[in-house]
Amino acid sequence: MRAIENAAAVAPAGAAQEIPEKLYFRIGEVARLAGIKPYVLRFWETEFPSLGPKKTGTGHRLYRRKDVELVLEIKRLLYDKRFTIEGARKFLETRTKTEPARAPKLAKRAKAQGNLFSNASPLLEKVRKELLEIAEMLK
Repeated sequence: MRAIENAAAVAPAGAAQEIPEKLYFRIGEVARLAGIKPYVLRFWETEFPSLGPKKTGTGHRLYRRKDVELVLEIKRLLYDKRFTIEGARKFLETRTKTEPARAPKLAKRAKAQGNLFSNASPLLEKVRKELLEIAEMLK
């Protein structure tokens, strides 16, 4: 019980959490941001398939910004909304299925921008094409 109270003191449940502008976060940083212990994050990785940090060659976990946002959302569902783990997992699964796909918007925007730069050099066109492919992979 004391650990939960201490966690709440570190990061108040209702407060909006500011995530630093970084590419990767270590497990300790994510735990501090969310106000939970690292072992809770490791447990959540087993319970929530969408939470999957990258691992370095030495086995250290590196969380991306979207992982940190997901951790904060999971914490909100479990601690504030009082969801069970199964309920939170199902809620997150249905939420991701109903969210509109971003790729068509990106492709439409890129096509419109392509008209703006119709006389671009072949190198710029190649870079633009590669960036579109990367955006497609990230969706």
